[in-house]
Amino acid sequence: MKQHLGTGLAALALMAALAGCGGSPGTTSTTAAATPSATSPAPASPAATGSPTAAAAVDLKTATSSAGTIVVDAKGMSVYFFTKDVKDSGTSACTGACLTMWPPVLSTAATPSAEGVSGTLGTIATPDGAKQMTLNGLPLYYYEQDKNPGDILGQGVSDVWYLANPAGEMIKTASTGY
Repeated sequence: MKQHLGTGLAALALMAALAGCGGSPGTTSTTAAATPSATSPAPASPAATGSPTAAAAVDLKTATSSAGTIVVDAKGMSVYFFTKDVKDSGTSACTGACLTMWPPVLSTAATPSAEGVSGTLGTIATPDGAKQMTLNGLPLYYYEQDKNPGDILGQGVSDVWYLANPAGEMIKTASTGY
């Protein structure tokens, strides 16, 4: 059992090292990747590959939730839009302490990939130079209180945070009460 665990951890370390390779920011793509990704019950870093094979995994995919079909990352973590962001501005309106509760969805890929997402993918540069993913020109975020794949606790928070649907639109349903 210990040898299998050690082998699995070594494989995960190799995948994490490979996920750190990337290209230049600002590229958009509407082409969805054909390679499915595996999910994991643990929250992942935003750019985790999620696939045990050598093939490239997708950055985003779709999942079914109580809010309908939503966009999630490769590990199944929900992604959100912020209504205060301006489409195609190239910047995020969520700064400072906001980023603690709403971390950006990052990609290491020059061209983010998706499975089942029909909206236009792209990236913008964060203040520290990372690539924050965008969907239809709007930055994407995680909600810090979503701890497991499938959690949608950020939906409707303060009536400014909403889940993304596959077409790249906000899913505006009832607030979660936060």
